[in-house]
Amino acid sequence: MDKGYLQKEFGQKTKRYVQFLELTDNPELIREYRKWHSEEFHWKEIRDGIRAVGILEMEIYILGNKLVMIVETPVDFDWNSAFARLATMPRQAEWEAFVAAFQGCAADTKSDEKWQMAERMFHLYD
Repeated sequence: MDKGYLQKEFGQKTKRYVQFLELTDNPELIREYRKWHSEEFHWKEIRDGIRAVGILEMEIYILGNKLVMIVETPVDFDWNSAFARLATMPRQAEWEAFVAAFQGCAADTKSDEKWQMAERMFHLYD
């Protein structure tokens, strides 16, 4: 089965960030975590906050208890200031405290403190 996913076109150059996080290795908790990220159950305020700080697209992929997050932003996006602002958005602290139980971290841990930023080591060179 083809596991490819369509990508949005933004009509501008973008930057991509890739991050990793390991969930608590508990199948029941992972099912619940997946549920709260589904279209039906996600918190609208969280999605709105992500967009309000300038993020164009955010995808999370899962393999077992390992997550990969891919974030597309405009070229002039500043990660640190955007995530400092995101931490102040409606319900963001509540969301981080809620998902901390699945992520095996303290309830007051901010998103940019628990996700580990990846370094690109290869791409199809020109």
